Amino acid sequence: MARLPARAGPFRPPARSSLRRRLGARIRLSLLAASVAVPMLAPSPAPAAKAGAETGLPVPRFVSLRSDEVNLRTGPGTNYPVEWVYVRRHMPVEIIAEFDTWRKIRDWQGTVGWVHQSLLDGRRTGIVVGTVRDMLSAPQADAARTVARLEPGVIVRLRECRPDWCLVRVQEFEGWLPRDAFWGLYPDETFD
Repeated sequence: MARLPARAGPFRPPARSSLRRRLGARIRLSLLAASVAVPMLAPSPAPAAKAGAETGLPVPRFVSLRSDEVNLRTGPGTNYPVEWVYVRRHMPVEIIAEFDTWRKIRDWQGTVGWVHQSLLDGRRTGIVVGTVRDMLSAPQADAARTVARLEPGVIVRLRECRPDWCLVRVQEFEGWLPRDAFWGLYPDETFD
């Protein structure tokens, strides 16, 4: 049985930042460390999705980061300062607003900011939260064997989601996780 650890943190502060921003980053990192000990909140139920003004796609919706380096800005444009630099490709994020070619996103820890649309991907992923989770060979805990053990922070690719279970893939492993094992899916959302 494989045990898949999470990579290093999902973001880093920007290289050039003011003292105020560096202090803010330290406070956020302290809150991040504290949040590991506190159970993660599930995403709020998806409000009735409206068509985005720019794309016509539903807002809110989940997507993932396209690159290993994504600047999260305080506003929709390059003239706004970089608040965070995400360093986790395929990390799930929720688009909560659109403006021109910019998307306002929320990550699994509740951090909100703006990224350029070219840095987002429509692939559905999730991030394991809480404790170490068993990826199972079938969507019934009592009749399945453990395929892999996933540590919090591992990013999974969502393949199919039923009311209680999702088929996921991590590296060469594929198996089932209960819906509450990860963030990146609305409570009543299903898909094939």
